[in-house]
Formats: sequence, structure tokens, C-alpha cells
Amino acid sequence: MKQGVADILFNGFIEPYRDNIWGHIYVTPAIGELCRSAPFNRLHHIRQLGPTYLVYPGATHTRAAHSIGVYHLAKKLILQLIERGADEWVSPQGILSFLCAALLHDIGHFPYTHSLKDLPLEQHEVLTGRLILSHELKSLIGRTGADPYMTAAIVDHSLPSQDNKEIHFYRNLLSGVLDPDKLDYLNRDAYHCGVPYGNQDIDFTLSRLYPHKDRGVSIDIKGIPSIEALLFAKYLMYRSVYWHREVRSATVMIKKAIRYGLAKSIIHPEELYNLDDSGLFTKFAALDYEPFKLIQLVQSGHLWQPILEIPLPLDASNRQMSWEVRESAEALLAAFLSRSLKTTVSESQIILDIPEPISFETDLLLYESNKPFLTGTTVFTSETISAFTEKLRMIRLFAAPELYEAVMESNNILENLRNTEIWLHL
Repeated sequence: MKQGVADILFNGFIEPYRDNIWGHIYVTPAIGELCRSAPFNRLHHIRQLGPTYLVYPGATHTRAAHSIGVYHLAKKLILQLIERGADEWVSPQGILSFLCAALLHDIGHFPYTHSLKDLPLEQHEVLTGRLILSHELKSLIGRTGADPYMTAAIVDHSLPSQDNKEIHFYRNLLSGVLDPDKLDYLNRDAYHCGVPYGNQDIDFTLSRLYPHKDRGVSIDIKGIPSIEALLFAKYLMYRSVYWHREVRSATVMIKKAIRYGLAKSIIHPEELYNLDDSGLFTKFAALDYEPFKLIQLVQSGHLWQPILEIPLPLDASNRQMSWEVRESAEALLAAFLSRSLKTTVSESQIILDIPEPISFETDLLLYESNKPFLTGTTVFTSETISAFTEKLRMIRLFAAPELYEAVMESNNILENLRNTEIWLHL
């Protein structure tokens, strides 16, 4: 290992953070200043899993704790890769830029987990890159020995890499099959929710990785069970935690309210970017607009129940549904329910939930053969991965309480609703 690279990884990391998942995590004094900056401090006030605490009361951990965990695993990962040859193309400044990117990767994240995801807003990675290059953080990052632009470009892929191969390498490390982000959140979320599904053998997994200049990492055949465990864990965490029906209810109630507010210019995107969880609820409670009452209902734990759950049609299982498609379907469903119940049902009384496409990354290469993971001795196939996605992406139709009761008391309406041709238009 080159001495300059070794010095970066072993010297100056003297400030400890005590983490309930990984134990002591050490940072340099300069990185510690980043952890005390205002943009990072906001993450202490954003729950990692948003409304999930309504189902799993222990799920009150924050994005700040997660981000420090990602930094810790990124440090362990890069050390492993350097010991196996990555020191041939990484630099001390690049390593510190990667560690800062891991620490700061979520500072542009929206409040209340993914309740604002797929709304007409800027991507949180773009917001993160912008914050990293702001005056306050740019100066602090520079003091760590990292390059602020490299740090921003590792997170925000819309920033040009300037033909810097090292940036490309770190991007693949921070966002891939076995990235430190995923390895932390699966373990951390499972721990706080009190479920066993997300637990990963991190030390063993990292020990099976090798640096790959173009792809980030490859894994040897002994590590195949680690990828299988991660894929199973991700599937089970989405099925039992992330996309639990009550979590989905809270998420889409907030989404629908904000979607209406943005469409009517009651609010503007820039007003949402720097909020934390409390700020989000406070802001909308102060605005006199009927749809925003949905957000108050979520805050008080009064969630709408689903009147129908059906699998997403197979030919649509990998497509992102536009808001126009959803709103058109909601209008048709409201008309269908109005005819069936012989009363007026408005679109404001229903929410059609179609989760976004989910990716089960399997493009990791095997170290021995340089062939894709799926060609190795694994039970997983392309068909298996597709089945995971198909089983998870469930259409749910949520209804306001009075409508829910009316539908539940009506004969045959659910069966007719299930068989309506409206679903064929999705």
C-alpha cells in the first residue's frame, strides 16, 4: 500500500462517535466539523423511515445516524480495496472526497423519508451537490483535505466528471450492489424496527470484495451468499417494512396533498427543500387549503385504509406511472364508485397508490471469471429478480373513512371494482 494513501486511512481519526449499530466510529477533527454543520444537523431532525414509526414504534432513528454509518462502512470498504490494489489509481485527496461524499450523501434529502419522492421536484442528489458546493460546506470540506467538487460529483451524477476516472470509481462504490448506503440502512432499519430481515454479515461481505477500476468492485465466489442474503433482505424489508400498507397510506396521503398544492401554486418547490420533519408539518398546518388536511391526519396517525389491493399488471411492473396516468385513473375510479354507490364520490376521497419501480441490482462481477453474478452458483436468475419486483409492486386504492365504510357495507362492489377495465389503462 502506498504510504500517502495509508496515512489518510490511519492518521488523525481521533474523534469518536458511539453508534448503536457499528460501535465506535472515528472521524478527524475536520470531518467532525462537517458533522456539526447546519446542513448536516438538519438530518438529526429527519427520521430515516418517516411514518414507519406508526407501525414499528422503534423506527425513530435519523438520517444523521444513517449518514455517519455510511461514512463508517465507506471507510472500511475503501481500506479493503486499497489493500487489494486500488492504491494504484486512488489518491489521498480522492479518498477523503469519497469519505465526505459518504457522510454528506443525504444532506439534500427531503423530509419525511420518501413522501416527496416522484413529485415534480429536483432530485435530492442534485440538492446535495448544490449544498456541498455552497460557501459553508465548500470551506469545511476543503479543510478535511478533500476536493469539494469531487465530493459533490461523487453524489450528484449530473455534475460532469471532467474525465476524472477516480470520480467514476467512487460513484460505483457509493451506489451499487454492495454499496455502504445499502449495507447500513438494511442493518440499521431492521435493528430499529425489531425485525431480523435486514441483518447482513458486513465484515465477511467486505472481505470477499476486490477493486475493479471500471465497475467499483467485484466479488469472489465465496461471497455469492452475501449477495443472495442482501437481495433476500431487501425484498423482505420492502415487503414487511418499507412498503407496509400503513406506511404506504401515510406516504401517499402526504404526496397527494403536496401534489395538489404544487399544481395550484399554493406552494412552490423551493419552499420544501430545506425543511425537516417538524418543519414540514408546521408549514402545511399554517396554510388554509383543504387538501393539506391530509397531512394533518398523517401527523395525528389517522391513516386511510385500502379498499382494494391488486397486483400491478405484468406489462407495467417495471414502468414508472406518471401523475397524469394516476390522476386519470382516479377520476375513472371516482366515477365508477359514484355509479356503484349511487352517490357522489370525488377524487379527493380516494388515493391510487402505485409504488415506484424498485431495482434489485445484480450487475456485480465475479472476481474469478469477470462474468456477471447471475452466471455463478446462485439460486437467483433474471426471472427470480423480476418476480421480486412483481410481487412487491401492489396497487392499492385508499379511501377516506366515510367512503371506506360505504364500500365495505355494499354487496359485490369490491368484486366489480377488482374486475373493472380501468386497470387495463395503467
